[in-house]
Amino acid sequence: MTKEEKYELLTSQIKALVEGEDDAISIMANVSSAIQESMGFFWTGFYLEKNGQLRLGPFQGSVACYRIDHGKGVCGTAYEQKKSIVVPDVELFPGHIACSSLSRSEIVVPIFDAQKQVKGVLDIDSRELNTFDDTDRQYLENIVSIIAPLI
Repeated sequence: MTKEEKYELLTSQIKALVEGEDDAISIMANVSSAIQESMGFFWTGFYLEKNGQLRLGPFQGSVACYRIDHGKGVCGTAYEQKKSIVVPDVELFPGHIACSSLSRSEIVVPIFDAQKQVKGVLDIDSRELNTFDDTDRQYLENIVSIIAPLI
C-alpha cells in the first residue's frame, strides 16, 4: 500500500471514528491511536494551548514533555508561525526540544479554531530521518481540519 493509500484509508476511518462524538479528549485519544497504528510512527499526540503554553494532551508513544513554550522547539514554532512544519532531522532544527533522544524527524500541524487562532498542535515523531514530506503534511492537515471543530 502506498503512503497516499494508507492516508486515504486512515482519513475515512477517522471520519467514521469521530462521527457523532463530542468529547475532545476521547477524540484526540482515538485519533492519535489511529494515526499511530496506521502509519507506524514513533510518537503521535496533541499539545493544547493553555495559559500561554502548549500542554501535553492525549498521545501514543513514550513519555513526553508536559509543557512547551510558544516559539520553542518545533511545536512552539508551529504554534507561533501558525503553519505546519516538517523537520527532516530534528538535530538540525534550532532550539529542538528533545523529549526523547530516539526521535529523528518530526512534523507538527497546528489546530485552528473557527477564528483561525491556534488552539493546539498535532505532533508526530519518527525514529528515522526524513520520514515526513509534503504528502504527510497535506493529509495530516486534512485530518486536523476534520477534528478541529470537535476539540
